Amino acid sequence: MLTSHVLVTDSLLLLTAIVAGALNSVAGGGSFLSFPALLFAGLPPIMANATNNTAMWVGTASSAGGYREEVAKSRRYLVAVAIVSAIGGVTGAIILLRTPSSLFTKLIPFLLLVATLLFIAGPLLPRYIKTPKLARHEDHRPSAQTMVGQLAVGVYGGYFGAGMGFVMLAMLVLEGFENIHDMNGIKTFLSAIINGVALIPFVIARAIAWPEAIVMSLGAMLGGYLGARVARRLPPEGVRRGIIVIAIVLTAYFFVKTFA
Repeated sequence: MLTSHVLVTDSLLLLTAIVAGALNSVAGGGSFLSFPALLFAGLPPIMANATNNTAMWVGTASSAGGYREEVAKSRRYLVAVAIVSAIGGVTGAIILLRTPSSLFTKLIPFLLLVATLLFIAGPLLPRYIKTPKLARHEDHRPSAQTMVGQLAVGVYGGYFGAGMGFVMLAMLVLEGFENIHDMNGIKTFLSAIINGVALIPFVIARAIAWPEAIVMSLGAMLGGYLGARVARRLPPEGVRRGIIVIAIVLTAYFFVKTFA
């Protein structure tokens, strides 16, 4: 009976991770499914968050490899930004591990709310930002404001992370980037760094549920591959709207569950 329950749980986690990985490759927002799924599977909140970080990092890291050319063009910009991203990611993970479980449980609805708002507002921000054009990626260095902002994004990413990609895209627009493929390459590369370095404190603290992490990592990779294959057949805006509905419903659910 117990074995049957484990198989059902793992199957549901695998399916959820496949969908989450596909969503991340099409429109982002996969953590709106994967993180609550781990909570519903019975993991403690902080362990669920660390496990989700691990699973989604595998998918992000595999995606980053597909942006080698875009990353190479912006290497001077990325050197400094990657360093502050790593510092922020480790810091956020340590703060998470030092957060009492009871407090983090109460923070979950608010974190989901912030992530939902970022997901909704992220694509809209560039429309209202006017910036100078970049002459060459190779000559560009990040501004002081970007360094501070990316440090904050790194801390948020190491602590929770959902929606951080949209903030990074907005900051890249502020820096003058215009090519969406270059921007996605930089965002994916930095996300992989933030989630990757966050693994170090999580592993040391034994905060990762490895059986669930492995199952969801495989699902995230498969979903990312399938998502990339079918992305052109799906209307991104329609996918976004569906994710927003799911995010709002889950956020409302956790507010009611936590405070009702």
